[in-house]
Amino acid sequence: MTTTTLSTASTPKTAVHKVSTRGVLRSEWTKFWSLRSTWITLLVGVAVLLVFGAIAAYTYSPDAAATTGPPGPGGSSGDSDAVSLAMTGVTFAALAIGVLGVLLSAGEYTTGMVRSTFAAVPRRLPVLWAKSAVIGPIALVLSTIGAILAFQLGTPGLDGEKIALSLGDSGVLRSLAGAGVYLALVAVFGVALGSLIRSTAGGITALVGILLILPSLAELLPDSVYDSVSPYFPSNAGSAIYSLNQASDSLSPGAGLAVFAGWVALALAAAAWRLKKTDV
Repeated sequence: MTTTTLSTASTPKTAVHKVSTRGVLRSEWTKFWSLRSTWITLLVGVAVLLVFGAIAAYTYSPDAAATTGPPGPGGSSGDSDAVSLAMTGVTFAALAIGVLGVLLSAGEYTTGMVRSTFAAVPRRLPVLWAKSAVIGPIALVLSTIGAILAFQLGTPGLDGEKIALSLGDSGVLRSLAGAGVYLALVAVFGVALGSLIRSTAGGITALVGILLILPSLAELLPDSVYDSVSPYFPSNAGSAIYSLNQASDSLSPGAGLAVFAGWVALALAAAAWRLKKTDV
């Protein structure tokens, strides 16, 4: 009588790699810098700050009767100061950086790459947070540097003028840093809109409409209503963050930051809700 011994071959275990926050951040960092649009848009945003700020400073005339400026808040030159002239290009820089945020999130839906992204990160929300955490600090650093350079570049053009200021004057550095904070929040706002709408064209349209068109359309409201709600529009609240001298009908820098950050948080919350509740 023979006994048959069955040997069970051991099945090799497949290594399971847990998705980590650091890994998601590294992935989004790589994707961010691998896009040609990233380099182009960031350069455009900084260049706009420098060029428009320099032009405004070197063409400034205290006797000029111009009452109009670039579209968006802070466009009037009625109460100009050295900081407001240096920040002439913020509105256009906000569009460039905001569009970059939209491209970072909505671009994956356009190409279909988002399926691979969510297959690697099934919980989805870490992707949204990582995109915001990548673009926000980058926009903050570059925009702040661009704002300071724009101010310094325009300083010789205002030599001898009453509105001339230096970096050491009260509130100047706070205002220039505020411009960087505002543009960083705009970048995150773009990410939220792109993820919410899931269309590059739709996200850009929404960004332009909210930042530029909405305040203009609101002027059709009765004056009493407009004066009450106007300071709380995203772009108007944002402009208060980097204004050196606040108008009587505008928010303080702290209040402006709180209001605009609230708009960004609302957009992020809506994008997060859609990520969790709807399919790709």
